[in-house]
Amino acid sequence: MNMREMKRRIAAAALSAMMVTCLSGGCGTVATPTQEEPKEQTETAKSEEKPAEKAEEKTAKAPAADAGTDENKGDQVGTKAEENASGGKTYSVSMLRIPDNEALTFTKNLGAGINLGNTFDAYLDGALAADRSNEMEAETYWQHVETTQDMIRDIADAGFHTIRIPVSWHDHIIDENVTISPAWMDRVNTVVDWALDAGMTVILNIHHDNHPAANGFYPDSAHAEQSKKYVGRIWEQLAERYKDYDDRLIFEAMNEPRLVDQECEWWFEVDDPTPEVKDAIGCINELNQLFVDTVRRVDGPHRTCYLMVPGYDASPDGALTPGFQLPRDAADIDNRIIVSIHAYTPYHFALEENGTNAFDSGKEDDTRDINAFITRLYQKYILMGTPVVIGEFGARDRGGNLEARADFAGYYTAKAWSAGIPCVWWDNNNFSGTGEEFGIYERVNRSWKFPEIRDAILENAKR
Repeated sequence: MNMREMKRRIAAAALSAMMVTCLSGGCGTVATPTQEEPKEQTETAKSEEKPAEKAEEKTAKAPAADAGTDENKGDQVGTKAEENASGGKTYSVSMLRIPDNEALTFTKNLGAGINLGNTFDAYLDGALAADRSNEMEAETYWQHVETTQDMIRDIADAGFHTIRIPVSWHDHIIDENVTISPAWMDRVNTVVDWALDAGMTVILNIHHDNHPAANGFYPDSAHAEQSKKYVGRIWEQLAERYKDYDDRLIFEAMNEPRLVDQECEWWFEVDDPTPEVKDAIGCINELNQLFVDTVRRVDGPHRTCYLMVPGYDASPDGALTPGFQLPRDAADIDNRIIVSIHAYTPYHFALEENGTNAFDSGKEDDTRDINAFITRLYQKYILMGTPVVIGEFGARDRGGNLEARADFAGYYTAKAWSAGIPCVWWDNNNFSGTGEEFGIYERVNRSWKFPEIRDAILENAKR
């Protein structure tokens, strides 16, 4: 993730609690709205930042009622009040009824997760491809430390059961047929195997390939042919490469698909979305369907793996808007599609550049936005038996506000876990500078810079 992209999404995250009313339909075709629901999110900065664009801030509307209120009566099955083994806070949250099915058992077993951020997702938009001899430098362009097997073991040994490995592919395409560089493919595969060997589940995706300069995918009708070729070919190669793997390797279609560089990049008027956003929602539905169809066509044990799909910008709103449609799976595969969500909530604490450094899980004002979007995801998906994974969340360091960040991490994880939703912390190995400092594991010396945050996550996501 780079600073330029992070700045652009500032506007969206402020709307995390918003009720969404969007229009349904395919690419370029949308029907009349029939129901309501919400939105939010963002990502991280690299160590070497590009010039940032200022984004207009938006004011959030009042969120929906929290899980456990009258609209959820009958779904509570108890109260979680576990003492953090490291001496942290106890979180008392309502444990909601989770349907008993294979998919929700699978996501429960994901436990606590962490991202290997600012690593294989780094890019130079063609500079590396122009000089193939420097191609492998991408791994350290944004955070300067090459990944080792010992690092992966450290993360697994700490208690993290899932690792998300974001990968940008566009700098590593060697021909017009969208063929992935063998060297890049091999290096990604090496780290995937290290994580699997350490007993972890891996999430592998298409990451920063959405912006125009990438010449990857772009979710509008004008780029439909290019987008389908790119997404289809990437997943065709990855599905073939990993066809003999097991369910512990999850594929994620795309990272935060959106209309990059447009005013609606990170938000849209949910009661009256523009024609451009309606078109984008339909295009994302089609790309998700192409992704599923492509993976399922490749024979092998991995053909039936779990697949993650995002809505518009991967926000809660993007998945809750009526326009978003889960893709159809193969006739012989049941309930193996996971809804992919990113939510840096509450925005003013978790991500806003000049936001507050304070968070107190005992204050309703601080937890309201978290409660609201998790409630809606629970009601629309979990109660219906459909799994959800929050693939990115976190709170940036604000001058040493460690206690508040650990409190946030513990409460957020506990709240999502009570609704049957596992979370994956965005760790970008960034601990200094003016960018987003989300790092908790310091790779250069293989140590936990903020064990308090680590423990808050782990203690509240026990399988």
